[in-house]
Amino acid sequence: MPLTLYIDTEAWRAHQTAVLEANPGLIPVMKGNGYGFGNTRLAEEAAKLGVDRIAVGTVDEVAEVSPAFSGDVLVLSPYRPGDEPEGLPDSVIRTVSSIDGLKALAGRRVVIECLTSLRRHGVTEQDLIKLRPLLNDVRLEGFAVHLPLDRPAGVSPADEVATWLHRLHAAGMPPRVMYVSHLTPLEIADLAARFPHVTFRPRVGTRLWLGDRKAFQARATVLDVQRVARGERYGYRQRRALTDGYLVVVAGGTTHGVGLEAPKSVRGLVPRAKGVAIAGLATVNLALSPFRWAGRQRWFAEPPHMQVSVLFLPADVPPPAIGDELDVDVRMTITRFDRVVDR
Repeated sequence: MPLTLYIDTEAWRAHQTAVLEANPGLIPVMKGNGYGFGNTRLAEEAAKLGVDRIAVGTVDEVAEVSPAFSGDVLVLSPYRPGDEPEGLPDSVIRTVSSIDGLKALAGRRVVIECLTSLRRHGVTEQDLIKLRPLLNDVRLEGFAVHLPLDRPAGVSPADEVATWLHRLHAAGMPPRVMYVSHLTPLEIADLAARFPHVTFRPRVGTRLWLGDRKAFQARATVLDVQRVARGERYGYRQRRALTDGYLVVVAGGTTHGVGLEAPKSVRGLVPRAKGVAIAGLATVNLALSPFRWAGRQRWFAEPPHMQVSVLFLPADVPPPAIGDELDVDVRMTITRFDRVVDR
């Protein structure tokens, strides 16, 4: 009995169509766990949308999407000499972020990434003088900028794109196509008006696949329910139950991504206070789970196991039956479901 992702397929696809219509030239992004849906499924959805090009995170993910999508595949991770698998089709376009990388891809289709304030990777303004003589050796598909998510006061990602367009023009390499990320449709429209000879191709993942959270729901199957009395020991660590209640065993453990959490950027007094409170509870082995029953988020009885989690339910709450499903709030980008069901 599994951890299941249920999809309201009609609503999910309606949202995809709306995002596509608002972003001309959109390139759907699929990478990692496929935003919870799986990369192959997202490639199938992209084919239904009728786009000419998709993007994956790494070159190894090309094999996942190729059977379901016949168009071009842009690899977002920058090429490093020596990481090219054998037999890649001509439909694969590599991202390049260094002079050495560009030299190594002679004859190949490439997108050159420019270093932005994100400061992750990209060619610099100082690299441009070395870059221009090498362009005749590759099949240039355009330039790219990967932008920050946040917009501190006075910072404009669109202006950062414009700065790079001016730099490239001044260096004798005026782009015909600029691949962008994390820009709104209004920001892209503004850039298109300022640079009418440039085609902007937004690369969109999260907003496209996860933008309508009502269109999908994760649920975990109840595998077992055990009564436990105050003082009785249970679990791998043989803790004692603090009160009478129930141990509810549900599908979904660390192998699914349950209980895993990435560091968060916290701002403001209230979020910081919540963080301190949660950390304090963790020191006495209390942690809220993402599973819900009877209208409330329930406590882990102990840390998640590999494939299941054990929850504690107070004795005054009627327990679920074996085979029931609990709603579960998961981070889609780290969750791997046992099955995906269309409705």
